[in-house]
Amino acid sequence: MPHVICEPCIGVKDRSCQEVCPVECIYDAGEQLYIHPDECIDCGACVPACPVNAIYPEEDVPEQWRIYIEKNRTWAQTLPNVHVLEE
Repeated sequence: MPHVICEPCIGVKDRSCQEVCPVECIYDAGEQLYIHPDECIDCGACVPACPVNAIYPEEDVPEQWRIYIEKNRTWAQTLPNVHVLEE
């Protein structure tokens, strides 16, 4: 999994990361956004766009948020790949 969205996204869902993603691999998982691991091209454009510093390359996810690696994988398998756009 190239990048993972972690706990700081919960309740924020700013969507700046979605706007800059060239392959549109960032989806809404309810309380936060997630990155679909099979669609991400590992470009890193989402990382500086996130205003709450919630996105990390998998190998750099802080220890306290490592559970989000598995959560992102689970969301990718269970949620539809549909963007929720703000009106």
